[in-house]
Amino acid sequence: MSALIQLLESRLAPLQPTLLEISDDSSKHAGHAGNTGGGHLSAKIVSKSFSGLSTVARHRAVYALVADLMPHTIHALSLTVAAPEEH
Repeated sequence: MSALIQLLESRLAPLQPTLLEISDDSSKHAGHAGNTGGGHLSAKIVSKSFSGLSTVARHRAVYALVADLMPHTIHALSLTVAAPEEH
């Protein structure tokens, strides 16, 4: 597991996810315009904390936990978020 994935896992721990799948897609985006060298990650997160929240609110909750990592450590983060009852 890469250090970047481990870092993201630790940052998302406050959400107490019941499912957390993170993939590093950086190799697919190497050299594209605007890339500051940070990683491209995808995350699937299922958490009780998402219950009753809109998709936008869920994304905001995730981005609040990693805001200081963007855009240099993490250049892009693709999210799939759900509450347990939706998964």
